[in-house]
Amino acid sequence: MKVLVTGANGQLGQCIKKQASNFSELELHYFSSVNLNITDAEKVTEAFKEGNYDWCINCAAYTNVEKAESEEKKSFSVNAEGAKNIAKACAEFGVKLIHISTDYVFDGEKNSAYVEEDQVNPINVYGASKLKGEEYIQQNLAEYFILRTSWLYSEFGHNFFNTMLRKANEENCVLKITTEQKGTPTNANDLAFAALQIVSEQKTAYGVYHFSNEGEATWYDFAKAIFTNANKLNDVELIASNEYKTIAKRPNNSVLSKERVKHKLQLDIPSWEESLANLQNNL
Repeated sequence: MKVLVTGANGQLGQCIKKQASNFSELELHYFSSVNLNITDAEKVTEAFKEGNYDWCINCAAYTNVEKAESEEKKSFSVNAEGAKNIAKACAEFGVKLIHISTDYVFDGEKNSAYVEEDQVNPINVYGASKLKGEEYIQQNLAEYFILRTSWLYSEFGHNFFNTMLRKANEENCVLKITTEQKGTPTNANDLAFAALQIVSEQKTAYGVYHFSNEGEATWYDFAKAIFTNANKLNDVELIASNEYKTIAKRPNNSVLSKERVKHKLQLDIPSWEESLANLQNNL
């Protein structure tokens, strides 16, 4: 099976490259934004036409939540128009799609975990642009999996996990970390493995799914666990704060229910604590 992977140099793309060794039956073709800009519809069509692919895993995304507020056009260009270009090419050439979306399509007002049918209501530009991408895919393609995920981290790229590990090595490090937002840290390696498993097992229960690690945490909980696993908790002054100001609004609760993905796609999902510890033990 031939698989086109967009956004190959991003965090998730790199995790897919790492996890690909578990799926030797898949022939993966990696495209970064340099050799496939998904906002260029002609180039996307050309790549699909030449490749004769069976699947596409779309990891290409504009993910800077803060900058999206001042770069709305760019955010929508990649996350919405880019997703539409991919969906149209998939439809034209009979390619099945796995597309990554976000917990930020929700406003965070719900007190329990979000299910796929819950009302979407993004409160920042990034969330709005990702939601528009979801809508374009649903309008243009029948054979798709949209995987909404949350708080992605890994050993690759810029993310909260790598920032905390870097801070832990600074002298006199004082960190104020918010306790106001609740969600689930998700190891991008687990998401990459899940996406490849869907392709490998030729799943056909198409639709929208939630995929994050099990459990819930605040950013403060996440930071504390990172430092504890790294034996650095005594090296930093970690302060729980409810006054962390950001440019972009963020949902207070973005915990995702995984019942559908577990039952319909038969995916095993580790807890966030277990997955984090496993990653740190193998760094």
